[in-house]
Order: sequence, then structure tokens, then C-alpha cells
Amino acid sequence: MPKRWIVVWLPNMNEPDFNLAESKIAIIGLGLMGGSLALGLRGKCAAIYGIDPDPAALELALSQQIVDYVDSDSARLLPKADLVILSAPVPAILTLLEKLPSLTPNPCIVMDLGSTKRLVVEAMSRLPKRFDPIGGHPICGKEKLSLANAERTLYYAAPFLLTPLERTSPRALSAAHQIIEALGAKAKVLEAVEHDRILAATSHLPFLISSALALATPQDVAPFVGPGFKSTSRLAGTSSSMMLGVLQSNRENVLNALHGMQSQLAEIESTLSSEDFGKLEIILNQAQSKYQTFIQ
Repeated sequence: MPKRWIVVWLPNMNEPDFNLAESKIAIIGLGLMGGSLALGLRGKCAAIYGIDPDPAALELALSQQIVDYVDSDSARLLPKADLVILSAPVPAILTLLEKLPSLTPNPCIVMDLGSTKRLVVEAMSRLPKRFDPIGGHPICGKEKLSLANAERTLYYAAPFLLTPLERTSPRALSAAHQIIEALGAKAKVLEAVEHDRILAATSHLPFLISSALALATPQDVAPFVGPGFKSTSRLAGTSSSMMLGVLQSNRENVLNALHGMQSQLAEIESTLSSEDFGKLEIILNQAQSKYQTFIQ
């Protein structure tokens, strides 16, 4: 029996004690996602603090007025923030959550943008009580990850998944909702374990398939690749520094997804080997029909 999961729309929870327009937001990690988040929130909050270890990213963020203040040292800006957003690869987010209590003595809401959620939510649960954590993952992006590729509308109309903890307060939920609304994204709530199972199939497996296709294609055919190859292999252009942590933190779900893919490929290979083109046509028609259900 297939696993069942429930997605619910987050209700409007504009609590009077959190007002995005009056809040100071700190974004740790000014790459594609953090930079696009800052662009989308610009003018909609009291201040945006940009934190990144890369001096070039900080200079660009300040010169392009993507953020109001920058620093490479989190401890100098985080104590001023009402809400901290961790926009980094999953291993870096886990490290930041360990260090966060030493970086700011002040209470604040903590949210992340990581591509896997179970380990992140577990780490959030260990934060001192002065922190109000909530997991987040916007389903959008590009294979080019730098701040130079950030877009103000990157989050627009995209699903933004939230994985609250038992300790997450209505105030943190309200803050997340207000941010998502300001970005023009669509909020959905689900459990962290279900998030990781789903994303293994819809995001992490496609990356591995794209990578395998790029590796399996002979170099001498490069002058002849067309839009079909380019669209199918596009995700192989994603930085391994970002995806390796995703695959490590979601290993079992990714392996299950890979096993399902290998089973489908084996069936297709079998029909070709046996020249059973009638069965192959049935398989391809089933795939076409199922594809249509995904893009509706």
C-alpha cells in the first residue's frame, strides 16, 4: 500500500506581536536563495542584515542595495535581529544551529531554507528556549547558485514548505506566513520526515539522474546535443558542494528512490532486449499519462 501524506494550507495567522514591516531580518548565506530572499523582502521589513564569509558577496550585496548592512561575523549582527534565516547547504545549517546560542544572547525566531528537514528540525529542537524555530524549504531555484544570479521574483508562486516543531509558537508561524506572503510564494505545512521522503523523489533523484546522463553521454557527441538533452541534464550543473550534503542527510530516502528508478529502467531494458515492442509501447504510454498528472 502506498504511503499517504497530508498537506494543509497554512491559515492566515497575522498575530499582533509580529509585524514584518517593523522587524529586522538577518540572512546567513547570500547565495542564490539568500540573495533572492533579500531582494524579495526589500522594502517590506525594517532592515535586512546580510551575513556571508565571502567578501565579494558582501560587497555585491551592499553595492546593489540588496541588504542594508553586511558582515562576515554573525555575532556582530545577529543580536540585532528579530528573525534569523539560515540560507546555506544543509551541513552548514546544522553547524550554524550548534553555534547559534553562542552568537546571540537575545530571543529570536529561527528559520532555515534547507533542502532536507529531518536533521535540521532535530537540531532546532536542541536550541535553548529563547529561540523560536521553524523549518522551511522553498521549492524553487536554479542550478547557478551565486548571488549574481539572485532574482527578486525567484520565490513567486512557488510552494514554500514549512515543517514546524512541537515547540514552534504561533508567533513564529505568523512570521513565516508573513514572509512567504511578502515573497508571493504559497505556504504548505507537512512533517519533516514526509518532506524528506517526498523531496527524494521530486528533487534529489532528478539531480542524480541528470548527473548520470551527463556522465554516460560520450564527449564526442557534445556538438550535437539539443534542447531535450539540455533540459534533461540541466540539474547536473548544480554545485556538488550544495547537493552532497542533501544526499548525505537524506540517504535512505534517496536510495529508495534510486531503487525504484533502477527497477523501471530494468523493465525498459528487458523489453528492448526481448524485442517486446508492444510491452514497451504500453510502458511509454503509461509514463506519458503519469507525466500529465504531474504538470496539471
